[in-house]
Amino acid sequence: MTKNEPIDLLVTLNERYLPQLRVLLTSISLNNPGERFRLYLIHRGISQQNLDTLGEQCGRLDVDLCPLTVDAALFANAPTTRQYPQEMYYRLLAGQLLPRELERILYLDPDILVINPLRSLWETELGDRLFAAAAHTGKTEIANDVNRIRLGTEHKYYNSGVLLINLAACRQEIHPEEIFRYAEQHAKELLLPDQDILNVLYGRRTLELDDYLWNYDARKYSSYLFRSSGEADVDWVMAHTCILHFCGRAKPWKRVYNHRFGLLYKHYIRLADRFFSQQPGKEA
Repeated sequence: MTKNEPIDLLVTLNERYLPQLRVLLTSISLNNPGERFRLYLIHRGISQQNLDTLGEQCGRLDVDLCPLTVDAALFANAPTTRQYPQEMYYRLLAGQLLPRELERILYLDPDILVINPLRSLWETELGDRLFAAAAHTGKTEIANDVNRIRLGTEHKYYNSGVLLINLAACRQEIHPEEIFRYAEQHAKELLLPDQDILNVLYGRRTLELDDYLWNYDARKYSSYLFRSSGEADVDWVMAHTCILHFCGRAKPWKRVYNHRFGLLYKHYIRLADRFFSQQPGKEA
């Protein structure tokens, strides 16, 4: 990897999350000056009109958009719900779905803000690991312990919302039929299907990232402050944390959001509106 090479990003979503993608891209562009990005969007049915609009928006941020349509029949046996749609499995099969010349990619959920530079995460040495991911720990290890017992694993429970993916290794070791077989056999047991599958099948091949820096759970400010003995206050987060992840059902773009970083997210909504408005005072 060289300093001048673009950072390849992956998102997997449907049209419902395009407004959040716009906010995510605004935060990436503003906080990574001088970087070049390629955005790979794996989807199954975003309209050409919306893709054209997104491509124009990406162009304003110097981001190259590379949309890829997936045949939904490939995922016919994957359990899905309204809250956890088919798109969530694409990240696990990124090695099979993306161009073979790509060796690594950074997957991001759309409910994220990037508030500091991504370059050092992008350059993280993976060795022969398949993924790099962070585990969300509260004030104690109870959540990780519960998931170890529930899934029969020994490592921490990794969050799948931010994944640095070793595509070359994944093409060799991850097989779609293995994922679908596990999903079918354990459909009633999976709480967060793609995340559970990541942990059960590939958790031992995952490099742990620091969640304070690379996957900060925006709901858990008091837990981070407690675990850091008061060091990780708001000023510390703004100076050091790169990725703020707005996990859970409560979302900061909704009318009611009571967690600490909700106002910051709404600020980026306004910034995105300014970047992408077609006419003064109107959203793109």
